[in-house]
Amino acid sequence: MITTRDIAERLQLSVSTVGRALSDDDRISEPTKVRVRQAAAEMGYVGNRAARMMRGASSNVVGLVIPDIRNSFYSTIAHELSKNIEAQGFQLMLSETDDDRMVELRHLRELSTSRVAGVIIVPTARPRSESVKLLRTIPHVQLLRKHSSLGSQWFGVDDFEALRQATAHLVDQGHTRIGYVGGPAELPTGAERLKGFRSALADGGLPDEAAQIELGRPSSIEEGRRAVQRLLEGPSVPTAIVLGSVQLTLGVLGELSRMGVKVPEDLSVVGFGDEPGFSWWGPGLTTMSLPIQEMATGCGLWLMRRLTTNPNDDSAYASVSPGSLILRGSTAPPAHTRSKPRRKA
Repeated sequence: MITTRDIAERLQLSVSTVGRALSDDDRISEPTKVRVRQAAAEMGYVGNRAARMMRGASSNVVGLVIPDIRNSFYSTIAHELSKNIEAQGFQLMLSETDDDRMVELRHLRELSTSRVAGVIIVPTARPRSESVKLLRTIPHVQLLRKHSSLGSQWFGVDDFEALRQATAHLVDQGHTRIGYVGGPAELPTGAERLKGFRSALADGGLPDEAAQIELGRPSSIEEGRRAVQRLLEGPSVPTAIVLGSVQLTLGVLGELSRMGVKVPEDLSVVGFGDEPGFSWWGPGLTTMSLPIQEMATGCGLWLMRRLTTNPNDDSAYASVSPGSLILRGSTAPPAHTRSKPRRKA
């Protein structure tokens, strides 16, 4: 393994001069830094990050803590963040919590021990107090979900307005029995989306009985399947369904296809997110599209600016991105008479 001593011997410099040059110390002239870096690259020198951390320096790693990498929201976010922070000389480290707050705590402990430069986190519903304390020692920003205990620096979408707009579209078409399949209200995103759904019903003059609500894990396709089964096999079948997560949308669409439900003749559907296949699913899915790539890019660039200018600046900052309703063929006014959707034999 090539060491700083090997570089020093080659360049006839002291080991301390080589070390300072590699760490960009102001006491070393720029020409000397260039010579040292060039020699290090030619000789295949790899810096000892552990030694730097023992001296109190942070790494160039940024931790991304998310619930589920299988969710296209989070895989898109990870991809965009990786590109943006790599361009600034940082590296992304991915941690997956499965929305388990103990797993979240273990990941944060490891990231803290590794002296990460910063953390971008989609927090669980109830982060443990130890997690809150750890994040107070690390520059961090919340993404999508926001907890007051974790600070006031946040990038997210307008969840309330997204679901209000999606549901209002169905109300405007004359639907009076509308189902909602979304994440649990204990999640900040789930609570806001449920409020938006209820607000649109109230604005349309519909009673509470017009709402048929199924809440489950937002990252579970299977829960979407089971939720739509319960809605369509209940005593009062909805004429329309609005969805509150990408994975739940995928589950509902798969189950509707399996059951042979005609959309929008039997049931109108408004999805959440805009996956590549949504435009050609059935008649084309009317859905709420969210600017995930733009939000991730903004979050990454903002954190990079903080880390490179003032890592200790924890002043409040919030960026809220709006969604947009994409109208396709999966919604229509309800039929005059409605029976339970026919299932394939």
